[in-house]
Amino acid sequence: MRSGVIPFCEVRFRLSSFRLIPCPILPRLILRGPALPCLIFRGSVLAVAGVLFCGSLFGAELFRTPVVHTSVEGAARAKASAVVLTPAVVVAGSPELIRVSAPAAATVSGEWMGHALEFFRGREGRAWYALAGVDVEAVVGPSALQIHVKAGGGAERDLNTTVEIHAAHYRTGSLSVAPRFVEPGAAAMKVIEAQVALKARVFGQSAPEPLWSGDFRAPVSAQPTDSFGTRRMFNGKLASVHRGMDFRARMGTPVHAGNSGVVVLARRLYYEGNCVAIDHGMGLYTISMHLSRVDVHEGEQVTKGQLLGLSGATGRVTGPHLHWAVRWKNAYLDPAKLLRMNLRGVR
Repeated sequence: MRSGVIPFCEVRFRLSSFRLIPCPILPRLILRGPALPCLIFRGSVLAVAGVLFCGSLFGAELFRTPVVHTSVEGAARAKASAVVLTPAVVVAGSPELIRVSAPAAATVSGEWMGHALEFFRGREGRAWYALAGVDVEAVVGPSALQIHVKAGGGAERDLNTTVEIHAAHYRTGSLSVAPRFVEPGAAAMKVIEAQVALKARVFGQSAPEPLWSGDFRAPVSAQPTDSFGTRRMFNGKLASVHRGMDFRARMGTPVHAGNSGVVVLARRLYYEGNCVAIDHGMGLYTISMHLSRVDVHEGEQVTKGQLLGLSGATGRVTGPHLHWAVRWKNAYLDPAKLLRMNLRGVR
């Protein structure tokens, strides 16, 4: 006879060797014993309240099924199974693949941390997905994930849930750069302000459908660093949080597209130097900075692995390298985590 410890569950059995005789005086049967301290029998269900259970009872065949204590708990469990986040532990700076179980004929929409979620049908046709994420500087704690499903027949369902955002504990580093990149002059500030407005327009108009397919690839064949999220001191002053991944790419190293999409920026910017930004659809972008040469133009459709240019040392740098950033809406995500995500079965 096998035994083991289980949480609150139901134990159901086939009545091949056990017969229930209805009794109006005893609406429930309580069985007690060394291995079954408290078993409450209702109908054809034997409920075990967090105790040591036996693999058989009076010859009856037992097996486990989840308990639905109340309609509220049942609804909560249904929501939890209908919405799945990957990775399951959400930290500041983490990209997140949100999967919603819904019919192919349904429409799915949502909102998270003030940003609209845009869903697309998965390859297998049984679920909807959104590739989103949490900004590197997001406030830790509970966040409201709102998801609305409208079935083809008009029935509607809300799958709202709370997602806990955990701290990621990034480092602090110091760098020395040209003074004009720490305290720009009046003329430089006008250029910077114009470029801020340009980037706001560019990143505010993403394709309404996903343009990527399969896993994302590293843009260069060079050693990456763990610099994402580092709070950087430039010339002794805290300037910003590092919002990308640095690759130790030598001058002139070929830089490739991490996935397919449309080039929305291909020009020189004040801090970024020669920069190429690719729209992968639904608010997701990858950005390659500090290039010595740009080989694509704005509006060009690129494929995964296509040459974008060569690495360099333009903009605010201390030497040749590639800065590669991942942006969803206005949130910056950890590129290393995106590269580890298995997206082959999604689209």
